[in-house]
Amino acid sequence: MAHPDVVVAGAGVIGAACAEALSAAGLTVTVLDRGAPAGGTTAAGEGNVLVSDKEPGPELELAKASRRLWPQLLDGLRAELGDDLADAEWDPKGGLVVSTGEAGPLRDFAAVQKESGVDAQVIGADEAAELEPLLTKEVTAAVWYPEDAQLQPVLAATTLLAAVRARGGSVLSGHTALGVTTSGGSISGVRTNHGVLPCGAVVNACGPWSGEFAAAAGAPITVLPRRGMVLVTAPLPESVRHKVYDADYVGAVASGDADLQTSTVVESTGAGTVLIGSSRQRVGFDETIRVDVLAELARKAVSLFPFLSAVPVMRAYGGFRPYAPDHLPVIGADPRLPGLWHVTGHEGAGIGLAAATGRLLADLFRGKESVVDPSPFRVGRAEVLA
Repeated sequence: MAHPDVVVAGAGVIGAACAEALSAAGLTVTVLDRGAPAGGTTAAGEGNVLVSDKEPGPELELAKASRRLWPQLLDGLRAELGDDLADAEWDPKGGLVVSTGEAGPLRDFAAVQKESGVDAQVIGADEAAELEPLLTKEVTAAVWYPEDAQLQPVLAATTLLAAVRARGGSVLSGHTALGVTTSGGSISGVRTNHGVLPCGAVVNACGPWSGEFAAAAGAPITVLPRRGMVLVTAPLPESVRHKVYDADYVGAVASGDADLQTSTVVESTGAGTVLIGSSRQRVGFDETIRVDVLAELARKAVSLFPFLSAVPVMRAYGGFRPYAPDHLPVIGADPRLPGLWHVTGHEGAGIGLAAATGRLLADLFRGKESVVDPSPFRVGRAEVLA
């Protein structure tokens, strides 16, 4: 049996996007995951594809590229695989950011985003109410982002992995990447709980476990888990039409504080449920359900959409997101070990950034001109090397 050209460790949406892009470039790819595909961080995501929440800079450029690429990628996979294997519930619904306090900061943020090429439309409270009739009447300022979108994250990942299989690759569940083997100073294989899998290169897409795998490979990087939690309501008739969040969300995303931070994020799914987030907290890999966190999410959501006070919550879930100290993803070759690549650190934005991240990795792997400037994401930056 021929060995793969590349092994991707991690079958979440980032690993799946990298594997799809590499297989589209003609490489034979095997994807490993300690659990089921898309069963970790990806399964705990909301499916956001956002440009609205990112300050001007490298991550916003990656987000803009990914927003362009996602619909193209999904259309191409639907043509290749058929509708049954390639339905990721893509929904270009748009996003609405609102403030119930001082209006200036939200409008200033929209202005600098607009200068960076984002379609950010400052609107009044009346226009916000037209977009979201059930929104609180306390809105003082709002910005409409028509480019924001949503997809179903598990379906997106499994669609990407279906393409890898269709092109001759494989996806192995229950295979934990434990380290690497080397020959002549370069990668020669991946050590797993099922033995060694020979290969020419390894992509570390282990999400919040990326730091652990990198250390085991002898090339440590600083990637930490940051936990988030989401509430899910019972299915409802149409209620929340777009992704809606308060102006505090941008600050919570950009913060590196280890303490609990919450901001209001509310949106509906295709099944009619309403997702309520979001929280961020560095608690290691502690999976304890924190009732106080859930209560704060619920309280803030009701302040934005008062009708939710009478809506039952069906369940809650949490997940760990890969967090880099400088808030930028880590994408590229490890300068210390030829054949080792890292693609991680996207925190809560991995689903939205996945399409461009996969393309960027494939471009770098083949030495082609990349879809965005790769230098801000390089592995060798001081903030990442452990």
